[in-house]
Amino acid sequence: MSRQLKYDFLLLLIAVGWGFSFYFIDISLQYMGPITLNAFRFLIAFFALGLLSLKKLKNPSKLTLKYSILIGVIYFVVYASVTIGVMFTSLSNASFLPGLSVIFTPILAALIYKKRPEKKLILAVLMSTIGLALLTLTNGLDISSKYFLGDLFCIITAITYAFAIILTGSAVEKEDLNPYQLGVYQLGVTGILSLILAFIFERPAIPTVPVAWFTVLFLALFCTGLALIITPIALQYTTEERVAIILALEPVFAGFVAYFFAGEVLTKRAYFGAVLMILSMFIMEIDFSKLELKLLNKWRNC
Repeated sequence: MSRQLKYDFLLLLIAVGWGFSFYFIDISLQYMGPITLNAFRFLIAFFALGLLSLKKLKNPSKLTLKYSILIGVIYFVVYASVTIGVMFTSLSNASFLPGLSVIFTPILAALIYKKRPEKKLILAVLMSTIGLALLTLTNGLDISSKYFLGDLFCIITAITYAFAIILTGSAVEKEDLNPYQLGVYQLGVTGILSLILAFIFERPAIPTVPVAWFTVLFLALFCTGLALIITPIALQYTTEERVAIILALEPVFAGFVAYFFAGEVLTKRAYFGAVLMILSMFIMEIDFSKLELKLLNKWRNC
């Protein structure tokens, strides 16, 4: 198995975990505010991973710390904006608009790197976007004045998340940067900023109910800690566009979790959208040049 395929699979596991996150976030929000939840998620992940890997975190370079702060601030904007967006828009819009990072990532990458995207990437992005719309927009995209603020913040989420992926991809290519340290230290930056915001707008309190601790720990260790560590390491061996498409599968797994745990039944249109999104990932994994060469050689030998 190639390193790229290995890390693509790990990113797919993150998407699966994020699919569960919607269900666990819904439970967690019964016991704490959304910004407080973000603070718990990032700070618990930071301290847990920090304690488990103290030696790996020693003597970080200035470049690693610089990018940790920069990307950590961006992730703070991502999570804060999506929290505000969910509060002020419809469920369909909140599910669909942040997922548009799958479009913004290749667009921003093409503009920044001045590189024309591959044809299969364009096809995969198109299929993934259509699939995302079919899966999440159960009542259509309701753009109205009452949802304007929420929609705006959801779009900010998509753009800033795309930028975070691209910036991380650029950072890990630098020799003096440690991807693992970057993954851990950016957790601390996002967690501290979230905690400050929580004290301003909410009343942070330590959960006392066991189920709240279970959901918070799952969100912190798996959906936050491992996710933000695997992403910078994976970007050493794969592209920003592939990362965006794989992680865009989150709503697919969220739909299945909702079906099995919450009894929510998907429509036929939603299932078709899920299939399109999964197919878009397989398209990204296929090397069409090699496939075309094999078919040509096989035809010549006939």
